[in-house]
Amino acid sequence: MNALEAEIAITALRATGEFSVLRKLNLEKESGFSGRSVQGSKVGICLDTETTGLNYAEDKIIELGIVAFEYDPVTAEIIRITDRYNGFEDPGRPLQQEIIEITGITDDMVRGQSFDDDQVNRIASQASVVIAHNAAFDRKFVENRYQAFATLPWACTVNQIDWQAERISTRVLEYLLFKFGLFINAHRALDDAEGVLGILLGRLPVSDTPVFKALLDTYAEVSARISAVGAPFDKKDLLKQRGYRWSDGSQGGSKSWWISVPGVRENEELSWLASEVYPDGSTDRVEISRVNAIDRFSVRE
Repeated sequence: MNALEAEIAITALRATGEFSVLRKLNLEKESGFSGRSVQGSKVGICLDTETTGLNYAEDKIIELGIVAFEYDPVTAEIIRITDRYNGFEDPGRPLQQEIIEITGITDDMVRGQSFDDDQVNRIASQASVVIAHNAAFDRKFVENRYQAFATLPWACTVNQIDWQAERISTRVLEYLLFKFGLFINAHRALDDAEGVLGILLGRLPVSDTPVFKALLDTYAEVSARISAVGAPFDKKDLLKQRGYRWSDGSQGGSKSWWISVPGVRENEELSWLASEVYPDGSTDRVEISRVNAIDRFSVRE
């Protein structure tokens, strides 16, 4: 079947209203790039890692994928891809079978391999923002390996786009791509990084806002981490329903229920705690730390 025959078949299937057709993401053929010359354009990076485990302090990156793109910071138009990088690195120990099964990466693939530090640092030096799908995971690993990423602002396509408002309940990358009619070879670093860019090229289904514009409009906002220190035990279910999470203090700070909210919602959240959580209406024990895009998701946060 040639390309024209395939398009006719896809159109016919969609017209029935009974089929959804997924297309493999191919950034070279995507129509979302404007391709025009823009004065004052910037470079963004979509990045993904595959690692030996979940603990950034002990585990290592075994595969790094980066796709860099030029964009207009005023309109959020994505202009063109400017660079790519994909590489393996030997962690110095055998991979766990679970990691091999999830990623498809084997000991033979990483044995004796090292990342091209010069190329990675060159790409990082051009970037104005680094974007990852679950930046809270990837950033810590990348910072441990490359200091250049520690001083860049980061954005997250999991937490900094209001998918719920767009009636999308699941934030897994493969599922989001499915909602945009796309699929990739998931759990490989460059494929996942390109998958993030594929999402950024789309438009949100309810608001019809370009996805990248929605991210640019929110990622740089200062957020407030509010820790409800000393909250009564019988309020834990109420706090969980509100979106609070428990911290045991092992990563710094006090043992407490905490939530991260946009800075503009800080007073609203304190008022809620005063009226719904603390019996005396006092929020004197509440701890607040404010975070910007350069520190957010970092080991420093």
